[in-house]
Amino acid sequence: MITSHIMASLITAVRSKLLQALRSVNPPGRWKILVVDEHSQKLLGSVLKQFDILEENVTLIESISSHREPQQFEAVYLLMPTTQNVNRIIKDFSDGRQQYLGAHLFFVDGLSESLFERLTTSPAEPHLKGLQDLFVNFWATEAQTFSLQSPGLFFNIYSPPRNDVAFTSARSKLEEELRFVSKTITNVCITLNEYPYIRYYMPTHHHPLGPLKPNDQTRAPPPPEGSGRWRTNLARGDAARAYEVADTEFVTRLLAFMIQQNLDEYKRINPEFPKPSDPPRPRGTLIITDRSMDTVAPLIHEFTYQAMCNDLLQIEDGTKYMYKFQSSLGSYEDKIATLSDVDSVWTTVRHMHMREAIDKLMADFNKFMEENAGFKGEGAASLNDMKDMLANLPQYQEQREKFSLHLNMAQDCMNLFEKQKLPLVANVEQVAVIQGKTPKTLVEEMVPLLDSQEVINANKVRMVALYIQHRDGVPDEDRRRLYQHARLSLADQDAVNSLVHLGVRISRGPSDKDTKKKLKQKTSGDDEYELSRYRPLLRTVIEEHSANKLDPTLFPYVKDSPTALSPAASLNQTTSKPTSLRSAKPSWHKAARQNAPTENKQRVIVFVAGGVTYSEIREVYSLSTSLNKDIYIGSTHAVTPRNFIDDLKVVELSGVGSRAVPNGISLAGAHHSYQEYYDEKYFTPDPPPPQRPTLPAAKESKHTASKLVKTPSSFSTSSGSQGGSTTLGVEKEEKKKKKGLFRF
Repeated sequence: MITSHIMASLITAVRSKLLQALRSVNPPGRWKILVVDEHSQKLLGSVLKQFDILEENVTLIESISSHREPQQFEAVYLLMPTTQNVNRIIKDFSDGRQQYLGAHLFFVDGLSESLFERLTTSPAEPHLKGLQDLFVNFWATEAQTFSLQSPGLFFNIYSPPRNDVAFTSARSKLEEELRFVSKTITNVCITLNEYPYIRYYMPTHHHPLGPLKPNDQTRAPPPPEGSGRWRTNLARGDAARAYEVADTEFVTRLLAFMIQQNLDEYKRINPEFPKPSDPPRPRGTLIITDRSMDTVAPLIHEFTYQAMCNDLLQIEDGTKYMYKFQSSLGSYEDKIATLSDVDSVWTTVRHMHMREAIDKLMADFNKFMEENAGFKGEGAASLNDMKDMLANLPQYQEQREKFSLHLNMAQDCMNLFEKQKLPLVANVEQVAVIQGKTPKTLVEEMVPLLDSQEVINANKVRMVALYIQHRDGVPDEDRRRLYQHARLSLADQDAVNSLVHLGVRISRGPSDKDTKKKLKQKTSGDDEYELSRYRPLLRTVIEEHSANKLDPTLFPYVKDSPTALSPAASLNQTTSKPTSLRSAKPSWHKAARQNAPTENKQRVIVFVAGGVTYSEIREVYSLSTSLNKDIYIGSTHAVTPRNFIDDLKVVELSGVGSRAVPNGISLAGAHHSYQEYYDEKYFTPDPPPPQRPTLPAAKESKHTASKLVKTPSSFSTSSGSQGGSTTLGVEKEEKKKKKGLFRF
């Protein structure tokens, strides 16, 4: 798609931030050493090749947790802001040791105030030449997508606590995880230089889910007897309102308010944020939703290239695929391919319908043959022709491998499409999910497929789950019959039944009325493909938001809204003075000009807690073009139908037996402080002592370890690093010291 090339790519944004950090350090001797930890190294490797790093006058890359010899170079430390890493930096310059000529510190996330204090009052202080927080702790997976790569969060969000007593610890654990998620999304906003309006999904047809389900353990006490006689909400008192707030504490709401708090705090320390752009960019919007908003999208068969490949083929993490590659000698070898934005064939076809993708692959292949191989003849007429011709092109290795890869993937998908009877299965799915009157033939078409041994069980689970959702729940006897026809195992039945934990009604009694849902499915009117009429609900949300038609009761704003000031929201007292809200008003009402420079289009950032589907990712790319906006989408992880069903099977077991967290999520409550949680998350073991005899380690480590316990919980955007700006709660003398210490 063209969009990824003309709008600011998240991968490019993170890459340039990291390169900028490396380039900002120019020691007198020109060369420098880069010190990383396990996580920062992976993050660095996701956007930069080792060659790119060494090009920046880096003579050596060292791991902070390994044994390192002292060097006569200055060092750039690129690390996670953990207590452990801060102690390691201090150790590098303590007890007469000087690991490097000087240290330039860059933290991937915001360093907490207490750790900042520890650094500036340590023996390492005279050797520190600079400190900066980069706020790039997120995975930029594509030009317009980002991820936390934390599939286990699905269970933190949706798994019901085992019993009433477990609610308190499950909720505190979830809130701790959400705090981390909120900081990750804040990092994305800071990296994009965007201070967005924030909207969040507020379901109207079910209560909060998982540990947030209203429960006596976590709900405020009920109001005293007799308080119900007050007629007005105002007169009812705080007790009644506090009791009722549990009914609206959705995961999306909690997350949205946390992000608002993070951004407001960051802006307080960095008043110039967001830096003005020329021409001015209209203020963007961040939309927080979750997987429960659309439980059809992760179950329905999709036939666009990326979505179909991830559904039918064994692709690891959406990026790694093993296939058979035919060498020029005619022998086959196993090859592991990486599907990423670097592969131009992949980015060209990934959002096309499979039929169009194959046509495009064939056309590009024939063009390539004509231009490069001096090939004169008929050209490839089929996928098999392409295979034969590719084997005879040894000199165009890289291009051959790309065509060979996508050829293999397309062919494997089409073989499975026929073998698994997908034309019939997908037709039943489409009829079941498209709004409107159900044709009487639906059950007649579905039951033979449920009975058939040629239809795999996973596809039967998907059909049954979609049919039950379409009927808004079915009588228990009907459900039992459906399971019987499909011969579903108990685990498969659990998967369907567990949709109830995502707010879906499964069982329906004779007197149950239809559930009133405010968000309605729209079909694509211009669709030429009968099996691709369904569009994810997220498309409707983004379109209606852009047209200013999105229901504000379904997607309320946290604080200020573009059209008018919304009623002040009251969670964690994040309301703000009217003046500051007004000052953020200009430029929201201007529609994007047709000839405006591409980099200054208005932005929409969407976050889907609990997993995003490849169909939703595709919609974001296509809407960026049709709505003339820069749209980004992020999630806890990308979800395929196979993974979604597997997770539903064990959602009641807190994820025990799942691929993401085989032992299940921790049932203990939250840590004492956020820093303690963060330290555990990014802990890396120290190596065993080197074999050769060395002097015994200095006792100083005990002293620093004792400090570790005392680390208070702190907001980790603070630090005096942003252009020497002042930090929180530090005396004037300390401020002067910092200003002299950190040079940029």
